Amino acid sequence: QVQLVESGGGLVQPGGSLRLSCSASRSIFDLYTMGWYRQAPGKQRILVASITTAQSTRYADSVKGRFTISRDTAKNTVYLQMNSLKPEDTAVYYCYAQRSDSFWGQGTQVTVSS
Repeated sequence: QVQLVESGGGLVQPGGSLRLSCSASRSIFDLYTMGWYRQAPGKQRILVASITTAQSTRYADSVKGRFTISRDTAKNTVYLQMNSLKPEDTAVYYCYAQRSDSFWGQGTQVTVSS
């Protein structure tokens, strides 16, 4: 069974930073595009950032210049570095892996509030 294990969510003040981590098995990490979606209360789940096995990245317009996605091959882990956080970044963040099929993590809450 594929497992994506997320960590790093929490409560942070506006302007602060958080780093999310998502660990996967080697078989998934080596072959799948990985990334993060988020879902705020009452809203649709949207793509935040993704990174291919070739290190090509993609970001939602709302996070460009503030968020950075990266892959650590040695640790089979994808990171989402989130800087200059805003209250509108508050959401549950889900790690995903996608190829011809897709897998999801359990979600981690990020709350940006003073």
